[in-house]
Amino acid sequence: MTPWLISLGTVLAVYFLDRWENKYIKSLFDWVPAILLAYLIPAGLSALIGQDYAGHAIHQYSKLYFIPLAILAVMSSLSLPQLQAIGWKPILVFVAGSCWIALFPVLLMLAMGGSLLVDDILIEQGYWMGIPPIVGSWIGGSTSQLVLKELVNCPEAIFLTVLVFDNILVNIWTILMFQGIKRSDSINRLLKIQSQEVPEAIRDLDRPRMHPLLTAGILLFTVLITNFLIDSFIAKVVLLSILGLVLSNVIPKWNFQFALKAGGILILTVMAVLGLKLNFSLVEFDPGFLLFLIVWLVSHFFLMLFVAWLLNVNAAWVPIASMANVGGIATAPAVTAAYRKSWMPHAIVLAILSMATGTFWGMVTIYLLKLFL
Repeated sequence: MTPWLISLGTVLAVYFLDRWENKYIKSLFDWVPAILLAYLIPAGLSALIGQDYAGHAIHQYSKLYFIPLAILAVMSSLSLPQLQAIGWKPILVFVAGSCWIALFPVLLMLAMGGSLLVDDILIEQGYWMGIPPIVGSWIGGSTSQLVLKELVNCPEAIFLTVLVFDNILVNIWTILMFQGIKRSDSINRLLKIQSQEVPEAIRDLDRPRMHPLLTAGILLFTVLITNFLIDSFIAKVVLLSILGLVLSNVIPKWNFQFALKAGGILILTVMAVLGLKLNFSLVEFDPGFLLFLIVWLVSHFFLMLFVAWLLNVNAAWVPIASMANVGGIATAPAVTAAYRKSWMPHAIVLAILSMATGTFWGMVTIYLLKLFL
């Protein structure tokens, strides 16, 4: 019973603290995101009472219900008609960034085979297992990160390293993108980008929607049926992702906003359960791995800038697409507002697209890593 109480208490505490309008609490969550706190608190409480819950049945429940529900909820928050309003060029810039995030580690390992980074840090020390969760985090967000951690069996010590480094880099990257997007017009002139295209307005964001209880019931019923029919975790991930898109784009009054909020709470729940496995004594931080992440992140930006130049599309879409990938649904519109507030809904839709595709990109990365390792 104790692991359930620890997990529930953690989720409630983190959820309400994250929404508390207190400047000190807000400052804390600016640098230590809710997902990281939800992971660390159960680990700290378990260590404090001297218990190890790594083998508790709660982890099986999480894999059977919490993770599948999170996948389905997040995937069902994407509306394809809203996506069309952005236009194909900005979406292509975004996809190029996602593709680079997924493929860069594999290309680097092929190019630098035999080096200290590849042979010692990534392969010998096992840090390659931290790469797919990072791909999931940067493209898809927390849901994809958790799914890919399970798929690649990433050790808890490496996963904590990933979470900490990821948090530090994303915070710094957000500041850089805030400053960078303000200079988009100067970059356009420097690169001789002439595009004046303005995306279509995104409508129907506030239309009457299905009752949240009915939406929750459909999500739960879908997961129960999937669990009954399918045993393979990978097959469930793929099927639930597809079913999520079907639900959101076939049911006329699907409640996108509730699905997205439910996904966020489920992610916190999964992280709290995972935190019960964490053993702080096993945690190590490798500066070589951090340098690898920095090169990876910076190169993703310059590749998107090159694609924007090729397509003659406003350079502002590069930081927007980068934050939709790396930042997420909160930071992408915030950064966009520093350039044009009217584009904020488009940034939100791109961020949701990122959440919907991150798991698939991560599965590509896992396949290629296992192919070449």
